Amino acid sequence: MDITVIMTGIGTATAIIGANVALISWLRSDMKSFETEVRGWREDINKEMKDFHGKLCTLEEKNRVKSPS
Repeated sequence: MDITVIMTGIGTATAIIGANVALISWLRSDMKSFETEVRGWREDINKEMKDFHGKLCTLEEKNRVKSPS
């Protein structure tokens, strides 16, 4: 084998490994930012659920008070 073929093989393997490492690093950072975003959505949804539950309890209480009369 010629030294050129060996060097080309080593260079190709290095390039592929480097590209894979870069893609995996980018994907991990993107997933972390997505998890942070989803966590914010969950907090907003939980707050809305509590607000809705409070409004529903208020309406039921008003209807309960008006019914016996």
